[in-house]
Amino acid sequence: MLLGAAIGDIVGSRFEFDNYRATDFDLFTAASTFTDDTICTVAVAEWLQQGGRDDLAVYMRRWCHRYDSSYGNHFRAWLASANPQPYHSYGNGAAMRVSPVAWHWDSLAETLAYAEKSAAITHNHPEGIRGAQATAAAIFWARQGKDKAFIKDHISAEYGYDLSASCAAIRPHYYFNETCQETVPQAIVAFLESRDFEEAIRLAVSLGGDSDTLAAITGSIAEAYYADIPAGIRQEALARLPADMRAILSKSGRP
Repeated sequence: MLLGAAIGDIVGSRFEFDNYRATDFDLFTAASTFTDDTICTVAVAEWLQQGGRDDLAVYMRRWCHRYDSSYGNHFRAWLASANPQPYHSYGNGAAMRVSPVAWHWDSLAETLAYAEKSAAITHNHPEGIRGAQATAAAIFWARQGKDKAFIKDHISAEYGYDLSASCAAIRPHYYFNETCQETVPQAIVAFLESRDFEEAIRLAVSLGGDSDTLAAITGSIAEAYYADIPAGIRQEALARLPADMRAILSKSGRP
């Protein structure tokens, strides 16, 4: 199953507006739940399973109307519109939902093209596209067995993100920010600094900020790189997902 983004979302959900800047927290509590990060990821996954030729907006609106969440004002207006159009957003929603793209395609060119398509229905600002493509590229390279040095160097060179700061350096000064340019680099750093999947999630949450989305992005890369989500973590996440979401995510693993 494709669960990295959902796990990060669920673990980070209770810290989104109550940041905890350390890693010694319980991964799951009764308050841990999926949010818009998982809902939108499932929509992208189903769209791809149906060939990726239809209008993604149809799938996105269907899932988001089925499950309410803390959608942003612009996205909520897009959901309510009779004629939804992209609204030039550079929010981190473009990156949080892109992970199925990087698992669906076996070429980087197709991955990047569909990362752009997945973002552009709403987040058609260049920074929104960049965030989605950088995240998808990191996942794709991790799937291909590239090491962290390769991923770091190529993300920095091709997408212009500064990945030089450590989590310890980011943490004291990081603040709540919903833009791709202030979420994606930090999420990638948390992955780069981690030693396993669980630590990646813990590091992402510990940075503060938009915790569920940070951890969803980090978790999506870490899942591809480590290729092993601990059974207990997997089971806790699955228990918090409804059956229709589990059914879609179960079809979205490595081709």
